[in-house]
Amino acid sequence: MTGGDEDAIDDQAGASLSGHAGLGGAIENAAFVLALRGRGTRDTAVLRAMEQVPRAAFAPAAYRHLARRDLFLPLPCGAAMTAPSTVATMLTLLKVEPGMRILEIGTGSGYVTALLLQLGAGAVTSLERYATLAGQASANLAGRARVLQGDGLADTAGGGYDRILVHGAVAEPPASWAAALKPGGRLVAGSEGGLMAATHGGQGLVVEPGPRLRLAPLVPGRAAAL
Repeated sequence: MTGGDEDAIDDQAGASLSGHAGLGGAIENAAFVLALRGRGTRDTAVLRAMEQVPRAAFAPAAYRHLARRDLFLPLPCGAAMTAPSTVATMLTLLKVEPGMRILEIGTGSGYVTALLLQLGAGAVTSLERYATLAGQASANLAGRARVLQGDGLADTAGGGYDRILVHGAVAEPPASWAAALKPGGRLVAGSEGGLMAATHGGQGLVVEPGPRLRLAPLVPGRAAAL
């Protein structure tokens, strides 16, 4: 992903999970949303959520000035915040509806977790393989989501989810994901050929190929260090 044409801003670390830092922040947020529209995002609920949740509040201090650009941003433990246009595409494919129970695999900084809540998710359980990131994300979210250290390929922290969002690529969805979804539930993840969306048809997952946007491979296991 290359940087966008929109200007970057340096939101304050203490910014709330929704709202703006005055008129200047509102203008920058509007420009950010217009840039996402220019890259193909048309879902108004997703655009509104991304306008209202400041990405900079979840970014490391050294990279906050780049938070409004369409870039991956480095996180501790070798992880990264996914570029906003890719996040927008994944959320559009996920089709979140109010009150849904959602499993997120790969918490990172908690930014996308906050977007899921802003979209109306009733409850979000998020699994992160690194304890450091899980702790930081939990603090960023101020207890609004259940953040756990875990192996997202093997552990789903329960079941009965309406949606599963996976921040990583797999050759094919493991059986544990299908078992964790309700019939009619939907899953979005990366694959070898790009994004994929899958619906639980009652007898298993029906996979639909999505846009050719690449995610890093999902790493199995929970980190013993970090």
